[in-house]
Amino acid sequence: MKIRLMLVDDHQVVRSGLRMLLGGESDVEIVGEAGTAAEALEAVQKLKPQVVLMDIGLPDMSGIDATRAIKRSHPEVAVVALTIHEDEEYFFKMLEAGAGGYVPKRAAPEELLTAIRTAAAGEVYLYPSLAKLLVRDYLAQEHSSEAGTKLDGLTDREQEVLRYLAEGSDNDEIAAALVISAKTVARHRENIMRKLGLHSRAELVRYAIRKGIIKP
Repeated sequence: MKIRLMLVDDHQVVRSGLRMLLGGESDVEIVGEAGTAAEALEAVQKLKPQVVLMDIGLPDMSGIDATRAIKRSHPEVAVVALTIHEDEEYFFKMLEAGAGGYVPKRAAPEELLTAIRTAAAGEVYLYPSLAKLLVRDYLAQEHSSEAGTKLDGLTDREQEVLRYLAEGSDNDEIAAALVISAKTVARHRENIMRKLGLHSRAELVRYAIRKGIIKP
């Protein structure tokens, strides 16, 4: 059975090139394409692809948000990022959104095909240089944990605030839930980030997932 593949990229030339590259594979069938996130979400509903090849830089919505929306409505659909972005911010955000693969556009065609086939089989494919980022991040967090600079340093209230922050709540929502002021929440948030050595919500979410505070 062929892998039902959909292409999402805002450049027609790129999509045409991918059709030429992938269309001749005996185990791949390109069932559709989209140039925007809105078109992609509609096409996934109609075409039921197994794998979506997703660019991050879309004009109406980021590929990260589009991936999150696809996985929320169609968790069975695998998403593989194909992008020019190779920095860890985009990489980790795509993984957190539910992507089953991440391949830079400079990768060899064989790498892209491997990613598509791996994702279709329900596994995760990471381009080697990017997989190293994941290993490095994990080892760094393990080292920090051993040094006693992580969860053990938080008060019970800070751990409560941490969970709400990781789940996406803002200061006002947390204040209402815990019956405290938004200013107090902001102070707890500053203390949490300082104690854990974190600098962004993405880092906080990754930390909360690793520690089992929330589930991805």
